[in-house]
Amino acid sequence: MVLLHGIASSAVAYEFVLPDLSENHEVIALDLLGFGKSVAPDSAQFTIDEHVDAIVTSLKRLRVRRPITLVGHSLGALVAIRLAARFPKWVSHLVLVSPPVYVPSEAMVDSVDRAQMDAYLKLYDFMRDNPYFTKTAVQALEKISPIRNLVEVTEDNWRAFSLSLEKCIESQTTITDLAQVHCPIDLIYGTLDPFLAPAGIRVVERLRGVATTRVDGVDHVIRPKLAKELVRLINNPSPATAPIRLVKK
Repeated sequence: MVLLHGIASSAVAYEFVLPDLSENHEVIALDLLGFGKSVAPDSAQFTIDEHVDAIVTSLKRLRVRRPITLVGHSLGALVAIRLAARFPKWVSHLVLVSPPVYVPSEAMVDSVDRAQMDAYLKLYDFMRDNPYFTKTAVQALEKISPIRNLVEVTEDNWRAFSLSLEKCIESQTTITDLAQVHCPIDLIYGTLDPFLAPAGIRVVERLRGVATTRVDGVDHVIRPKLAKELVRLINNPSPATAPIRLVKK
């Protein structure tokens, strides 16, 4: 089992999950490229494929047995989707925790959905263009976080943060990637998550092979309540939804 964390975080994001998994599973919680204790090569552009390649390289070096259960939170969910699409034989069960799925606003019919999507992208542009604001905001979030060192944006990881935000979250192809995934997919998120675009989540929920679990009263952080449901899904994957039926004329 492999766990991938979100942007500006590290493997500590799974603090409330690991104790209940380690007894029955061989668990590897990785730090994404440029975050936590992972390296940040000067040549890296922190594209989603670079994140995937770094993970696959690490798993090969660790001689991980395939297939795996792959769990991704936030940015880690987008990376996990791309990995499962590129390396289908590696993944037997894909678990997506609070994925920030954004689609082009011009592709939306509803004006509210368009406005929400534009607001997210404008916020992320502002965060990348204003490092001082972003670092200060992250420091404030860290003070109220239930997990120590959960979020960190500093001079050391600013490049990894800003480029990952731009090239993996803002400029994403998540829906197209999901269409290439063949294994069962569990989607789980909190109903109070401020980083989830409702329109994007609705698209994911309607895709074949995706089973959804909504956890009331939970935000973006994997707190104990969300962790409990996540462990349940890992131990007991939801039945795969029926594939689209093709009718010959």
